[in-house]
Amino acid sequence: MIEGLQALGVGLLGIVLGVVAAAMFRASERSAARTPEVDRPELDEQVAAVLAVLPSATVVLRRDHSVVRAGASAHAFGLVRGDLVAPAAVTELVDAVVRDGETRDADLEVPRGPFGGGTLMLHVRVAALGDRHVLLLADDRTEARRVEATRRDFAVNVSHELKTPVGALSLLAETVEDAADDPETVRRFAGRMQTEAARLSALVQEIIELSRLQVPDPLGVASPVDVDRVVQEAVDRARTPAAAKGIEIEVGRESGATVWGDHDLLVTAIRNLLDNAVAYSDSRTRVAVGTALKAAAGIVEIAVVDHGIGIPVDEQPRLFERFYRVDPARSRETGGTGLGLSIVKHVAADHGGEVTVWSQPGKGSTFTLRLPVIRTPLSAGPTPSEGVAR
Repeated sequence: MIEGLQALGVGLLGIVLGVVAAAMFRASERSAARTPEVDRPELDEQVAAVLAVLPSATVVLRRDHSVVRAGASAHAFGLVRGDLVAPAAVTELVDAVVRDGETRDADLEVPRGPFGGGTLMLHVRVAALGDRHVLLLADDRTEARRVEATRRDFAVNVSHELKTPVGALSLLAETVEDAADDPETVRRFAGRMQTEAARLSALVQEIIELSRLQVPDPLGVASPVDVDRVVQEAVDRARTPAAAKGIEIEVGRESGATVWGDHDLLVTAIRNLLDNAVAYSDSRTRVAVGTALKAAAGIVEIAVVDHGIGIPVDEQPRLFERFYRVDPARSRETGGTGLGLSIVKHVAADHGGEVTVWSQPGKGSTFTLRLPVIRTPLSAGPTPSEGVAR
């Protein structure tokens, strides 16, 4: 809603300023008409100043399509190359305005440049500017369209993911009903129903957490956060599922670092990394968590290391996509939703940081969360160069 109002406000501002610019331009032409042509500037300085503050990419061109003035954004968008408007779809709009003087606008997909397949989605508005010129305004809608597509895909994926546990619960309930006289069967399928219900609950909870991170200010009122307390709380929450697999969680020495952000979101991010490490590690192995304060760089690194199955290199670029699973069958066995690492990525970005991965099949994985610190301890002593040795 807020994004829509902002977009509407920017659009109205562009229209108003465009009208003002056109009026000023006509006034300047009438005034300049009383002087010899050689003394008449082609673009009045006041008009140029108005165009310079427009939020849109601006181009003023003659009716033969030669460019009089173009802003930096117009060049960046590939609208202008040399002294001409480049994209064919845009020149068609200009031709139509030159023919009848009617203002036109359209959403156009234009190439980013003369090479490659990259495109931009631009909202283009073209209007006559006096008797000799045409004004072209363009707004980049590429990101808005990408967000729209992401939301649409998210809705489709959520629907698909919810169908699986809901459908399983329905079938299991029917089976239990049919086997009401067989206590052993009822107990067995009731246990499976609990498993599917837990999976459904986890999926809904992660969807809620991810939705919280999509709002303009997910941190709300941020505050100083003790990194060591965050790590300890996340480890405490992860110990029960780890113990069930006989996996030991080792914690490195404290960093003494403080970051600015949301304590609960950071706990969720590190807990997700730990859950991921436990889920993809074999029984009776270990998972290690280490923190390293990089005082010179102003960051703290939190590394979660496992000795699990590892991740192929070609799969790693997609790890942080929503609902992406390297091994769907194993994810179903472990109850994974495919949202955990996406949540980690968003939490890191909202705290001004990043999350990276190192992994090799058969050698395990290391996920590293890097966050900017707001305060370093006065007597931290030597700063470890690495969090946890593999």
